[in-house]
Amino acid sequence: MHGRLGHRRGRPGRALLARRRHARGDRRHRQHPAAHHRPRNPRHVRLRMNGSIMTTSPQSPAAPRLSIAGILEPRSIAVIGASESRAKFGGRIMHHLVQHGYAGTLVPINRARADILGRACYASIGDTPQPPDVAILAVPGDTLVEHIEAAAVAGVGCCVVISTGFAEAGEEGAARQAEMVDIARRHGMRLVGPNCMGLIVPHHHMALCSSIVLDTDAPLPTGSIGMISQSGALMVSVFDRASTDGIGFRHCVSLGNQADLEICDFLEFMVEDPGTRAICMYVEGFKDGPRFRAAALACRAAGKPLLMVKTGRTDAGMKSARSHTASLAGAFDVLEAVCRDAGVVLAGDPDAMVRAADMLVRHPQRRSAGGVGVFSGSGGGAGIASDRVTEAGLHMAELADATRAGLGELLLPPQADNPIDLGGRKLPESVDITVPAAQLLLADPAVDYGVFVLTSMPFMVEQTQRMAAAARESGKPCFFALTPGRAIDDVRAALRAIDQPYFDGFEDALRALALVAQHDRLRMTPPAGRIPRPDDVPGPAACAGLPAGALTESEVKAALRAYGVAATREAAAAPTAAAAAEAAAGLGFPVALKIVSRDIAHKSDVGGVALGLADAAAVRAAAGLMLERVAHLAPQARIEGFSIQEMARGEAEIIVGARRDPSFGPVLLAGFGGVFVEVLEDVAIAPAPVTADTARRMLAGLRLAPLLHGARGRPALDVDAVCDAMVRIGWLAHDLGERLVELEVNPFIVGPAGAGATAADGRATLGDGQ
Repeated sequence: MHGRLGHRRGRPGRALLARRRHARGDRRHRQHPAAHHRPRNPRHVRLRMNGSIMTTSPQSPAAPRLSIAGILEPRSIAVIGASESRAKFGGRIMHHLVQHGYAGTLVPINRARADILGRACYASIGDTPQPPDVAILAVPGDTLVEHIEAAAVAGVGCCVVISTGFAEAGEEGAARQAEMVDIARRHGMRLVGPNCMGLIVPHHHMALCSSIVLDTDAPLPTGSIGMISQSGALMVSVFDRASTDGIGFRHCVSLGNQADLEICDFLEFMVEDPGTRAICMYVEGFKDGPRFRAAALACRAAGKPLLMVKTGRTDAGMKSARSHTASLAGAFDVLEAVCRDAGVVLAGDPDAMVRAADMLVRHPQRRSAGGVGVFSGSGGGAGIASDRVTEAGLHMAELADATRAGLGELLLPPQADNPIDLGGRKLPESVDITVPAAQLLLADPAVDYGVFVLTSMPFMVEQTQRMAAAARESGKPCFFALTPGRAIDDVRAALRAIDQPYFDGFEDALRALALVAQHDRLRMTPPAGRIPRPDDVPGPAACAGLPAGALTESEVKAALRAYGVAATREAAAAPTAAAAAEAAAGLGFPVALKIVSRDIAHKSDVGGVALGLADAAAVRAAAGLMLERVAHLAPQARIEGFSIQEMARGEAEIIVGARRDPSFGPVLLAGFGGVFVEVLEDVAIAPAPVTADTARRMLAGLRLAPLLHGARGRPALDVDAVCDAMVRIGWLAHDLGERLVELEVNPFIVGPAGAGATAADGRATLGDGQ
């Protein structure tokens, strides 16, 4: 035999190895009976991409050999491509496992060595006395598939693949990745990666990772935060920074391309893991959006904060979509809505995310007031911090009269309020006012969070220790913001010694505080849970007959009426101007006249709408002019005739729409509508269907929400009718299922309270559901 998996120094050939593997299989069967209760199927032969031969089997994927718990806490690890050189990936992995005290069986695989770091070395994974639970592959990408097959045949439970050059590198790499996954799944072997950095499990003393961050004699910092990241480099960078800040982790998982195991596999495990109290994620893309949403809701139900940094906040592709709904409900907008519904905190910075998770672990109690109290020894520091609090969307707590009176005994009037400035002391320097002032501030019921601004001053270490004692006594999250510089290094050391988190500068402290406050706000809103279908809302059969493609306005309104949504009355489509005038007379003046064409998304943009026509002559004239304008502005559009409709009257125009997001399914959109909908960009989004309470919260979150309830002398609108329509349209979107591309009702004419709301126009595009 030749190549990496060939024999060495008298090692037996593959025929004998096969017999040994069979014997090992008997031993493994005794240890893991369920792993071998699978039928033996005939094996086929096929060519790899490089021309070599591999065997395949026609059976469906085998049951996994190893659970997620077994992958994160393996009893044995093989390092394929092991070395003693720290200059090589396999060498660093070996050193990290030994250096950090991995207590399981460590098996180096290298055909050129007899031993590495005191561990017996084997020529191939098939030579090992027992199949290892986990193997990490530090080999070139062009040989990886061969090593994956050898590991699968040998009985390895999971392979961690750090090699690059797969789906992230183009079609050829994607084909290699697919081949690798096919091999693994046929044998019941799981994969982490490829293109990942590995796993770090501090409480298991396992640093299955090649990063130089782990080249340290310091112990791996244990804690209760789980971290899942698609970026390996980012994961170890955050791990390093957090370790410096005294933050420990339960598990750190780098997933890379998620070829097999994905985010949700580990998220679901961490939700159930009793040692995990908060979870942080860096996500580039989801493989299964509904599964993520379900896992996030389970995380919320378990009382575990879930924080996430997600790339892709812009979506140029959505901006070119045909409808307002698609352009307004971009991919990140939908993710925000899903996260808001499931209680997931969206962060913009990974370091702030982990710092916030640490605070939430330290302070798991519920908070509802949301007020911030600022405490400083500097008037300037107090003022800047107060500005930053407001700019972050938080609010300074309004202190109770009793609190201000107590502070007034210690401080001069301007400083005896929030923010507190110790520089305005009323008592002699010999009298300590730090502790009583901090205690008064933090005891106020309007204060949920404390911000301590520390600048250089005499007796700073002692002052800081007193502040920290008061903060611990309060039980409230307190953010110590230190001004950068060496002058207060002693303060940093003092805070580290008592395990009090601190931040260098206002910005870092306020970013973390804003995320903690976001979590607390989300936790106050109950999740939607199971959404009951209203008794008078029909099932999917009511919309089953709708055709694929662009629907006419009449078809959309018919579907809306079937779901109990009021829509304007209209006459049958008229093929000519004369027929339109006759139909208008039968409907009753005044009327609205609209062009009918499946090729025109927005009729008003091409002169295809005329409103308030008072008589037949006006209808004929408007129809003639309309044909001329449409022919000029949309010459390729196929015209089917004219639609004549009653005029709807109301106080405001609303848009209600829906589309099917490729990751998360149907979502509902609502906001102020009309022709300026994209200019205003004042919309709210939620996963569909929705409850009436969710619909009401969506409307309340609009910038122009005061107009709904009456503003500047305008009457209050019929919000109940709008919410009812949103519920019904949400169910229509849900029932359309895979067929839904987009659905839009704009404008939705809303009358005064009690007068109802009417769909005055609508469009939709449906697929064939394939």
